[in-house]
Amino acid sequence: MHKIEIFDGAMGTMLQAGGLKPGACPELMNLEKPAVVKQIHEAYIEAGATIIETNTFGASALKLEHYGLADRVTEINTAAVKIAKEAAKGQAKIAGSIGPTGRFIEPLGDLSFDEAYTNFFNQARALTDAGADFLIIETCIDLQEMRAALLAAKEASDIPVICQLSYSEDGRTVTGTAPQTAAILLEAMGADIIGVNCSLGPEELVPIVKILAENCSCPISVLPNAGMPYLQDGQTVFPMGPADFGQWGKKLLEAGASYIGGCCGTTPDHIRALAQSLKEQPLPKRKLPPKRLWLTSRSKSICIDKNLPTRLIGERINPTGRKKLAAEIREGSLLGVKKEAINQVKAGAHLLDVNMGVGGIDQAAAMQKAVTEIAQLTDAPLVIDTSDAKALEAGLKAYPGRALINSVSYEPERIAEFLPLAKKYGAAILCLPITSEGVPKTAEERISIMEKIIMAAKAQGMHDGDFLLDALVMTVSADKDACYEVLITLQMYRERFGYPTTMGLSNISFGLPNRSLINSTFFAMCLAAGLDAPIMNPYDESMQKVLMASSALLGDDPQGLAYSRNEANLAVPKAAVAKTTEQTPLEAIKQAVIEGEKDEIPILVENALNAGIPGNIITEEALTAAMTDIGVDFGAGRMFLPQVLLSAETMRAAFNKIKERTPINETAEQGTVVIATVKGDVHDLGKNITGALLANSGFKLIDLGKDVDSTEIVKAAIENNADIVGLCALMTTTMIQIDKVITDLKEAGCEAKVMVGGAAVTQDYADNAGADAYAPDGVKAVELAKELVKRP
Repeated sequence: MHKIEIFDGAMGTMLQAGGLKPGACPELMNLEKPAVVKQIHEAYIEAGATIIETNTFGASALKLEHYGLADRVTEINTAAVKIAKEAAKGQAKIAGSIGPTGRFIEPLGDLSFDEAYTNFFNQARALTDAGADFLIIETCIDLQEMRAALLAAKEASDIPVICQLSYSEDGRTVTGTAPQTAAILLEAMGADIIGVNCSLGPEELVPIVKILAENCSCPISVLPNAGMPYLQDGQTVFPMGPADFGQWGKKLLEAGASYIGGCCGTTPDHIRALAQSLKEQPLPKRKLPPKRLWLTSRSKSICIDKNLPTRLIGERINPTGRKKLAAEIREGSLLGVKKEAINQVKAGAHLLDVNMGVGGIDQAAAMQKAVTEIAQLTDAPLVIDTSDAKALEAGLKAYPGRALINSVSYEPERIAEFLPLAKKYGAAILCLPITSEGVPKTAEERISIMEKIIMAAKAQGMHDGDFLLDALVMTVSADKDACYEVLITLQMYRERFGYPTTMGLSNISFGLPNRSLINSTFFAMCLAAGLDAPIMNPYDESMQKVLMASSALLGDDPQGLAYSRNEANLAVPKAAVAKTTEQTPLEAIKQAVIEGEKDEIPILVENALNAGIPGNIITEEALTAAMTDIGVDFGAGRMFLPQVLLSAETMRAAFNKIKERTPINETAEQGTVVIATVKGDVHDLGKNITGALLANSGFKLIDLGKDVDSTEIVKAAIENNADIVGLCALMTTTMIQIDKVITDLKEAGCEAKVMVGGAAVTQDYADNAGADAYAPDGVKAVELAKELVKRP
């Protein structure tokens, strides 16, 4: 059993005290001022740190590129480990720090998954080769980037990997991932330690640590900030002193963390207080979660278990026997696929099966595209349904969650190719009891084959909680015992394995009349026998009724409350339902924007214009109204950044169609915005998100980039007759540049309104600096920009 480990604290502020100039590369200090870096490490070790992080947070090629140092990754990382080891002298372990790229992976940004993977792989390899004891991937705000980094680290290294995301005050990452989802996915992918760092203080991180500990068996790490920073007399101040910080050590330990340290604003004194508070504390015994089958999207987790309600797997994204859908996929269109995704979730599907099995196409490319777009449209976890290993890996790589593989049979190719991919990407597997010799008829034969599949999977390193067992439905018209054998198989699965079960239901009735009656009757029998996650058509009203009634009868719906509500809804005359669901052209456009249907929106806008609805009315009553609703849902945590960005793209497609058909003087931009990250600050992810949302909302955007001098911002604002100047600062040390830009704008006679934002910026700071508005996020920035351009 491991012991309590104490991490060090902040590096950046101490480097600045040691001579790092604003805007300079912190990691270059490893080569130019190694003594300064060594002294910082020694100070933390003297304070009680048992693990110190290398000065390599931004030492990947994509981050060093800003300084023209992309070709010195190995040199810088090697030097950093060498300095840390010299400082440690065997008294502390070395964690090789790997920070985020500062860019989003497609489709949220312009960085490909493979580019991100290569970037992280090269840094991880350099740190490992230099002798680091751990790799720590930290301060990630997007689960997909963490997936790329973890995959790269596991491939490049054999030392333990620590994965730490950063969460906002709402308890989710910027792209919508909750701690539960992160814990489930990262453990499945092989993370050795899972945790959280930065963004919040220890008080806010206690509940996040608790959730992480409750949802994985890995040790938990936590590196809080010393509270939220503010500026006082031009200096950055963190509100939490060493004594207050140290007092939180015991609470973080009790919440489940055993690797505890500090992040922004913490000093050797903070770590000393923390170490002292934990010195005599025993490591509490954690109650580990039971091994259950969990699947996740980026923002949602679903458990399939015999003690939980039935989960529906929607089967409609499958071109087999569907000529129109197959033709669309063959032509490269996913319009039908995306509609099926949205509509199946609306109809009650908890998971979505995705099959791109069309002959004559690149199925790997089709699967990658489908998974990428569906994952942005809906939060339902996905089932990757394919017999092609390349298509499977393409889908698993693209998916920002824990997918289910459909399926793994006991056939040599499936065992050899699919199981390693499941282990690599942390996927669960749907186990299908078929061998290369054929389909077993009896329940006993199916049990025997299932035992072999599970044994092979466990030999690959998979565990309980990774399996969904298929009972294998045959056609009753060809085999009179088909139904009986399925029911016995379900019962034996539960007795022998205890794992959840699934099946495709409709095959039972093939070749018989009134298939709906056969299917629904069979469904009820299977639910009673132990079926947990049927693969079915969620639009089938008779099947949904059977599920509702069975849930009430089997105790999954206490007192039949859900059944009663459903029956009350079904009592409404169908004509009335149809009337209430009819949409006007403006309502259809608004709904399409909210749901991110960017392929369909041009057609809807074209139809509205043809019906005589002016472009300005479409803009105000449909597009702007949609973004208003999106802003409300985003603020309430019902919608997350990936969906917001997709809606913004959809809105831009609508604007473009309006411009094609409307005289130019009637489609003027909402206003001109000059946007920049201020001098000395090389972080621009938040600025890029805000810029994309503004551009897609009808504003003319002049993006000056990052680390931009005040004179350049003022010049661009005047030359472009800007209505708004948007200023971003992530670091507290660069916030004062906002004051300078505002002063310079006023002195130059520029009348543009100023909107400010960034992780370090607050409303109070914005008010004191003389800004016209403070935007805490990109969605709010769009709302505020629309207000600002209307002000005199």
